Amino acid sequence: MTLDDLQRAIGTTVGPTAWLAILQERIDAFAEATGDRQWIHVDRERAAAGPFGGTIAHGYLTLSLIAPAHFDLAAFPAAGVTVVNYGLDKVRFVSPVRSGARVRTRIELLELADRRGGRWLLRTRSTVEIEDGEKPALTAEGLFLLVQEA
Repeated sequence: MTLDDLQRAIGTTVGPTAWLAILQERIDAFAEATGDRQWIHVDRERAAAGPFGGTIAHGYLTLSLIAPAHFDLAAFPAAGVTVVNYGLDKVRFVSPVRSGARVRTRIELLELADRRGGRWLLRTRSTVEIEDGEKPALTAEGLFLLVQEA
C-alpha cells in the first residue's frame, strides 16, 4: 500500500486478523514483563472463584495487540515510511478476555492528515473481538505518525 492507496482507503475497514488464542502462558508472561500480577490474571485457583470464573487477560495486554494488527492487515504503507505510535484516544475495555479465549481485530481507517515535512497522522479505530462474544473486548482510537524515509 502506498500513501495514496491509504488516502483512498480512508473510511473503510480492514480485517479481521486471524483468530489468536490468549493462553495463560501469554497472560503470565505479560504479568512478568509489566509487574502487574493482580490475582485475576495469574492466580488460577482464586480467579476460578472470582467474578469472571477464571483468569482474564490484562486490558493492556489486549490493547497491545492492536499495533501488530495494523501491520498484519497492511493498514500502513508497505515501504517508504516509518510508522511511530503517536498515542491513543478513547480506549474502552468493554469485555474481559478469559484465558483460552480467541480474539481478532478489525481496523477502521478514519483519517489521514498531512502534517507537512514528509509526515502524516493516521487515525484508526480498532475493535478487538472475542470469539462467540456478544461485545468486543475493547475499542480504541489509535494515532500513528507516518514519517517519510530519506
